[in-house]
Amino acid sequence: MLELRKAHDRGIANLGWLDSRHTFSFGHYRDPQQQGFSDLLVINDDRVQPGQGFGTHPHNNMEIFSYVLEGALAHKDSMGTGSVIYPGDVQLMSAGTGVRHSEFNHSQTNPLHFLQIWIVPCIKAVKPSYQQTHFSEVDKRGRLVLVISPDGANGSLTIHQDVRVHAGLFDGSEAATLNLAQRYAYVHVARGSVELNGQRLHEGDGARVRDEKLLHLSGGQRAEVLVFDLPPRELPSR
Repeated sequence: MLELRKAHDRGIANLGWLDSRHTFSFGHYRDPQQQGFSDLLVINDDRVQPGQGFGTHPHNNMEIFSYVLEGALAHKDSMGTGSVIYPGDVQLMSAGTGVRHSEFNHSQTNPLHFLQIWIVPCIKAVKPSYQQTHFSEVDKRGRLVLVISPDGANGSLTIHQDVRVHAGLFDGSEAATLNLAQRYAYVHVARGSVELNGQRLHEGDGARVRDEKLLHLSGGQRAEVLVFDLPPRELPSR
């Protein structure tokens, strides 16, 4: 069963320098029907003006990852990490016992478009850590490549939760299938459009997936997709 979450139904935060769309409840946007799904708590679709960003602020006991679609994201944190995240990079920060960080548009002239995603960890009070790696267009073209997993399989980043995140690019005849067995999934279309088990999803659309053995992605039109393979439970345990 697919439960669609249309892009135009998401929460909105427009601060001038930031134009954000919230798939799930976040900040001032609260919807009792949208409190996350399984251990997936936040998908924020953020567009940041040149030179602007999020000043230093704290997090704890959360797995936070950023996925850049356009531009470059500058990251600094209290662990001493300073990095720039570009399209194709996946950055994962385990906040654990506590970390402070800032995120800014690295460019003074070009816009930044990225997804910030929070996943609730299964273990609290771990030592904070930072990971970043690059998955090329070739890696993702016409397939679902594993970018995050609990065991770091196939060069993926390691997360403190029984969650696997796949990323893929689909256009024309390109297609891919993911076996879910007895698990849930959430599919987010970062851009373009694609068919998920025969249903067309467009940029910003998402779908909760329950009681499906297979996910089939096809008919892409310049589509970039994230697929979250999740434990079969409705809401995050915090």
